[in-house]
Amino acid sequence: MQRLLYPLIASALITIVSFLLTFEKGQNIVRGLFGYEFFALLLFIVFIKEKLLRTIPSSRLFSPRGFLKSPKQIPARFITYSGLLILLIAALFTIAWTDLQNQLAFKNWKTSWYGILPFATCSLAIAMVWKIKSFQFNTISFILFVTLFVHLAALNYYPAQPLVQFPTIDYLERTAPKPVQRTNISDEFKEEWAVTDSVSITKNYVDTTRNNVIILVESWGIPLDIKRFEKQLKTFNAPIFVGIHNRMYSRTRTAEREDLIQTFTRDSTGHRDTTFLPQTFANIGYKTTFLFGGDSMEQWRHKYIANIGFNDSFYGKKSKSDLILNDAQMIAKIDNILADTTQKHFIAWTTHDTKFPLPGFSDIYNNNAEAIDSAYTERLIKTLSQIAVLAQKHPETRFIVQGDHNPILSPIKFQERFYKRWVPFVILN
Repeated sequence: MQRLLYPLIASALITIVSFLLTFEKGQNIVRGLFGYEFFALLLFIVFIKEKLLRTIPSSRLFSPRGFLKSPKQIPARFITYSGLLILLIAALFTIAWTDLQNQLAFKNWKTSWYGILPFATCSLAIAMVWKIKSFQFNTISFILFVTLFVHLAALNYYPAQPLVQFPTIDYLERTAPKPVQRTNISDEFKEEWAVTDSVSITKNYVDTTRNNVIILVESWGIPLDIKRFEKQLKTFNAPIFVGIHNRMYSRTRTAEREDLIQTFTRDSTGHRDTTFLPQTFANIGYKTTFLFGGDSMEQWRHKYIANIGFNDSFYGKKSKSDLILNDAQMIAKIDNILADTTQKHFIAWTTHDTKFPLPGFSDIYNNNAEAIDSAYTERLIKTLSQIAVLAQKHPETRFIVQGDHNPILSPIKFQERFYKRWVPFVILN
């Protein structure tokens, strides 16, 4: 029992003393009862110490002549075990020092006299376990595994009080570069435009008295730079409304479905019933058309687009030999559909020109972020400008333009220039 209890107490000593001596009333620091790394190192220190002492008979240990006359493998083992023991003890002191620095950094305190704590507590801990008998290596591994398992299990029930502490992980978390905050839209945007958590906004702006064109712009997200967003909006001629809304997932397929939902209900049995806008408009005499310049197999559109309620669907790439139709060609197709004034139209189109990875940038995550940004911006502005021209040509038609998700499948430095899962929507005419 002592073989297990003493290392536990010793590791708790290293962990708790520095915490108590730097404690402040009202501080909000979650702290484990003992350090996992301290516990493991102390067990291995005792294990290696015993291996070292068993290497040569005690009668030869302090006799240079006797030591040299020992079999060749004995001096080699002695040096190896001595080196390992020194490394383990050095690691113990180093991690204890790191643990102290983690706590001081949280409070923005200087080291000052607290610097003696790791040396004092580690020395006491080693003295406590030095005389105890070691476990076998397999037993030590099993003890550490069980300890980690119990810690993780207990954490599910008592997250406010973890069983063990991991100073090295705390240090890595503290010193790692902090990612850009991309989750919450800044107040600067909220002061200029409407911001909503709703994932489906199309139903709020469709008009049952005239044509409706719903455009989903590939990879059009909200940039962190507000001036960049303002520049994008200048491509439109006096939109009647501009807003920002949330996406549940960064998937074009999900966005296509979310944007076309009119009602969603769930009965007492859990059965879901969804009514889509194309179904509603088809029921009141509209011709409903879905367009995409790529292949119908992409995102499995050939399976779910018909179920949403479109009378007709048009895909630019009908066979492997066909080329993808670009956004300008698809806009010309929409223009031709709107030229038919014998009936009202409900049109949904997903753009393609800004789909990642962009042409010429096959290495998704290792391309130059600036080059990607330049190519993306050029393509996006071109598509938005063409949409604006189409809307001006058909002032009697309601246009609802929105992004499907922020840019993905691109260098991280480029992705970090956009908010996560926030997209714009623009209402024209």
